[in-house]
Amino acid sequence: MNHTTLNQHVTEALSSSDSVAIADSLNQNGFAVVPTVVDASTVLDLTKALERLPETDAVRLKGRTPFGIRNLLEVVPVTRRLAESDTLVSLLRIVLGENAKLVSGLFFDKPPQANWKVAWHQDLTIAVEKRINLEGFGPWTTKAGVTHVQPPIAVFEGMLALRVHLDDCDTRNGALRVMSGSHKRGRLSQEAITDCIKRETPVVCEVPRGGILLMKPLLLHSSCVSAKPFHRRVIHFEFSSSELPEELSWYEN
Repeated sequence: MNHTTLNQHVTEALSSSDSVAIADSLNQNGFAVVPTVVDASTVLDLTKALERLPETDAVRLKGRTPFGIRNLLEVVPVTRRLAESDTLVSLLRIVLGENAKLVSGLFFDKPPQANWKVAWHQDLTIAVEKRINLEGFGPWTTKAGVTHVQPPIAVFEGMLALRVHLDDCDTRNGALRVMSGSHKRGRLSQEAITDCIKRETPVVCEVPRGGILLMKPLLLHSSCVSAKPFHRRVIHFEFSSSELPEELSWYEN
C-alpha cells in the first residue's frame, strides 16, 4: 500500500506549534504532531521508570522488556505527573477546554523480541470503575482486570489521545499510520474499514524523540512491525472533557 508521510501532509501547518493550527489539524484530519515537547532528561527518567517491571496482568514482558502496559497510571505513577504537567495540559486545553481531565494511560513498544503488528482499528472502549448497565453503553469487556465498555459516540467526541514518544519513530520502527479525516465518520463497521483501506492512502505519523502525537479516538489507525531492531516506546494518555452518566466513573481518573 502506498502512503504519504506527515511532512507531506500537515507539517507546514504545525511548524510553529501554533495552537490554532493544532486545533484545525485535529478537527480536519483527526491528528496533529508537535515535534518538541518533552525534554531529554524527562524522556530518560521515564525510560528508566519503565524498565525492570515485574510481569502482571497489566504488564506484558518479553524477557525483561515490557512491550505493553495497561493501567499505566497505577503501574508507573510517575507518568501521571507528566500527563498533568503544565506543558501537556496547555496542549490539551487547546482542543478540550478547561475541563479536560486525565482518564487513562497505556504503554506500547516494539522491541525485537515482541515485534507486533496492529491492524486497522478505531479506539472504541473506555475503562470504568465497574459495570453498570445503561442505555447506549456496551458491549462490556474486561482487560487486565479492569472493566471496559463501548460508550455512545458523544463520549468520544469529547476525548483526545496524547502519545508521548520516548524514541524517534518513523517507517523503520512501526510508526503509527492513520486515515486522515476518518474520525468524522463515526463508529465504522469492518466492511467500511476494509473499503477505506482499499480506497484511501494512509499517512505515516513520524514523530521525533520527545515529540507528541495528538489524535482523536475514532481516527482509523494501525502500525506495521518494526523493520529495524529499534525501540518504539510510546506513552499513550487519554483525556476527556465528557462527563459520564452519574452512575459511571472513569477507572484511572
